[in-house]
Amino acid sequence: MSKALVAYFSASGVTRKVAQTLAESVGADLFEIEPEVLYTRADLDWRDQNSRSSLEMKDKSSRPAIKGSCDVSAYDTVFIGFPIWWYIAPTIVNTFLESVDLKGKKVVPFATSGSSGMGETNVYLAPSCPGANLVEGKLLNHMSADEIKRWAMNV
Repeated sequence: MSKALVAYFSASGVTRKVAQTLAESVGADLFEIEPEVLYTRADLDWRDQNSRSSLEMKDKSSRPAIKGSCDVSAYDTVFIGFPIWWYIAPTIVNTFLESVDLKGKKVVPFATSGSSGMGETNVYLAPSCPGANLVEGKLLNHMSADEIKRWAMNV
């Protein structure tokens, strides 16, 4: 496999575990996308239409600020992980994608979800990574480390 990075956003820790497994299984570097203002339990209450996550997801142009930066210039492949929110990636993922130069790189989304699939994830991620080869993503939270490795080696 070419030089790879696993960048991920994890609100509750589930995606973090999958990202760590993926990075270990393919020998990739790991980068956590951290919000400048951490999400509280109330912020993540999808049943509350006025919660932070609900408001961000209603406004597809929302770009929550992130801590730090990541130099992706050394990588050929960037795996991008996140929990599925409202059938797509949280808008903080777009913040990250728009903060780095992904031209000519393969971008591979992966997600965790309690019940929904990838939905229209790529439709909303594509404008945030112009010039990249954005491939179809996959839910990984119900896969073994061996299954994750096989998938990653074949994307």
